[in-house]
Amino acid sequence: MVQHSDLIEQMRAVTISREYGSGGGEVASRLAQQLNWRLVDHEIVVRVARTLGVSEAEVEAHDEHMEGLVTRLLRGMQRVDPNLMVGAPISPEAEQNEYQGALADVVQAAIADGHTVIVGRGSQALLAQRRDVLHIRVIAPLTPRISYVMQREGLNQEDARARIQLKDRDRSRYLQSAHHLQSDDPHLYDLVVNSAVLDLDSITSLIIRALEAKAKQLTVPVERLGPVSGLARYPGRPGDIRPPIQS
Repeated sequence: MVQHSDLIEQMRAVTISREYGSGGGEVASRLAQQLNWRLVDHEIVVRVARTLGVSEAEVEAHDEHMEGLVTRLLRGMQRVDPNLMVGAPISPEAEQNEYQGALADVVQAAIADGHTVIVGRGSQALLAQRRDVLHIRVIAPLTPRISYVMQREGLNQEDARARIQLKDRDRSRYLQSAHHLQSDDPHLYDLVVNSAVLDLDSITSLIIRALEAKAKQLTVPVERLGPVSGLARYPGRPGDIRPPIQS
């Protein structure tokens, strides 16, 4: 573990959103190891399952997907034989709300327990109002992501491409369904990094620097944040601003 500034200790969490195959999960792992922070990834599934009193498989059906496993199974059964549907139909909205409530509780409990690096699960939306959380998105063009998935998962090119497209689509629909947000909206993040330009170790180091920089801003009033902070007025009028027309 590398020693880091005491400023970083004032921050509670880093959320990592990622395009599939961009290496975002690996960045999260390296970051947690370097900071000696807790990595929260699949553990969220386990803890949500315990909260809801269901199996991990049922929670995984919700995890960064739009519909739950039970809903999908029942709908599939109904298509085969409508008579197989017994009792009142399960409301996808009710199922989603129950999952979202448990997920929010688990995420909040995770950062209350200590410093955490949280991977996905809409955490950039759940923790959007906390100034002591840094939000990161890791992206890359499709071609290097295909190479990454081929190497890491042992798939051929076409299967890797199909897997990336499926996972990206599921994650995008999940954030839209759960939070009415678009995962590729850069305004959701403090830093968007392209892993086709920077290697994973460099990205990890950059995030640590961003953590320290954001920590320095924690005591600055919100109204004083932004690009205007510390800047003087232009010495003259910008050339593309026309003077008011005199009547």
